Amino acid sequence: MASPLPVRDGVGATRLHVPLEGPWPTIGAYMAERFFHLDPERLLTRFDRGEIVARDGSPLTRETPLGAHEFIWYYREPPVEREIPFPIEVLHQDRDLVIVDKPHFLPTTPGGKYLQNSALVRLRNLLDNPELTPIHRLDRATAGLLMFSTRPATRGAYQLLFERRRVEKVYEAVSPLPADWDPASPALGGQPFPIVFRNHIEKLRAHVCVRVDADREPNSETLIELRGFDDRVLHTTLRPHSGKMHQLRVHLAALGAGILHDTFYPELLPEAPDDFSKPLQLLARELRFTDPLTGEQREFVTRRTLQEAPH
Repeated sequence: MASPLPVRDGVGATRLHVPLEGPWPTIGAYMAERFFHLDPERLLTRFDRGEIVARDGSPLTRETPLGAHEFIWYYREPPVEREIPFPIEVLHQDRDLVIVDKPHFLPTTPGGKYLQNSALVRLRNLLDNPELTPIHRLDRATAGLLMFSTRPATRGAYQLLFERRRVEKVYEAVSPLPADWDPASPALGGQPFPIVFRNHIEKLRAHVCVRVDADREPNSETLIELRGFDDRVLHTTLRPHSGKMHQLRVHLAALGAGILHDTFYPELLPEAPDDFSKPLQLLARELRFTDPLTGEQREFVTRRTLQEAPH
């Protein structure tokens, strides 16, 4: 559904689905209850300024009755953001694609506490392209290769590559050396390398971590290869066959080799400000695919490295 509002400062308008009936006399009353954490008068003042609009772009008022519109649009009010002090590097740009090296701590898209400090908004502003859209995503904590579509006409062809698992993705990770590590017979969880690990991962609404269900058929799979180790850490290559949320972090944690500086797995730690000196040691290293438009073999490799990797 096309937005009636243009992209502004690299940020698209937010679309909100409004119930057509309910106990609220107006759309404004519904929004005040839904966004209870906001000052209600400040929210209603946005109606007075004409900042909340219908599908045809016409502004709503604070008296617009519930049921008048099913969808409305507005710009999010910019949060007070902590600056993410790491640049995003453009590795490749053509008529259809932009490939970047995303730093740790930078989210792929706006959300929560981050708006301008997101890869999407930074790139839209940098490249002056409001149509730029991510074709896949990386966790905020993960660094490395991220691919964007530059125009809607060819976006679907590249999105299908990911949906049909026709993109080879390679990651690398650094984990604390397991206590039972045997240099003469490298293994994790009793399995010698290379390891094919599978389990069932489920994303739960309103939970930051995923849940593993041991009683259900696996829906995630990762090939884990040994890159190296020293007396402190273990360095692995990860080749995911599926793309479940937090899959690589969950799989290594399940094998007793949770990724260094992971605050989610194997144990969710209390929320704390980012410690920029301790980035999650997970890197999206390589992307390979056959270009659906030209048939050309495409290969991209990150320029980043993991600071804790053994020498």
